[in-house]
Amino acid sequence: MLEGIDGIAVAAAVLREFADAAHADFARQSTALGLAADRRNYRQLWESAGKRLKSPLFSAPGGLHPYVQVAAAVNVVGGQAATTVQIVDPLPLLAHMFEILDLTLAGWEFGRVLVDVDGATLAVNLITAATAIRGEMPDPPPLPQPARTQMRSNKSVNVLDPAVSRIVGQWNPGKQMRECLLA
Repeated sequence: MLEGIDGIAVAAAVLREFADAAHADFARQSTALGLAADRRNYRQLWESAGKRLKSPLFSAPGGLHPYVQVAAAVNVVGGQAATTVQIVDPLPLLAHMFEILDLTLAGWEFGRVLVDVDGATLAVNLITAATAIRGEMPDPPPLPQPARTQMRSNKSVNVLDPAVSRIVGQWNPGKQMRECLLA
């Protein structure tokens, strides 16, 4: 469905809309707790509020699901990175991708959000796609602070398969980010 130049443009719009909706939901929640949501770094808010916050990834209005439409959009822009940087502005696209990654990883670490196979796959694909897009840019932007913070971590997370209700593996996001984004 998301093929060619139009597919890339739609995929970038899906990522923007999802990041905007997730931010709006997170800002609403944080305001209710007397805290402020910094869109450039959700880790601090997750660390302060912890499980008092609900992950905005599954409550974003607009009907976009992180494991369906967002995952497909990530695969489209990452799989066609050379074309992506030619037809859409890669700077806001990368910002939205890193924002979704930050919400995901910080939610796991501080919000006690369960790490399931689909969530881990989305995070891996966000890292891979961001790496591919940055690789096609003549002058890629600096990595955002949450990504740099995560890369300094060497914590592995247990990955749960809800279909069988057990842990099926471990994954170290910081290690993968270092290997991909610093290569």
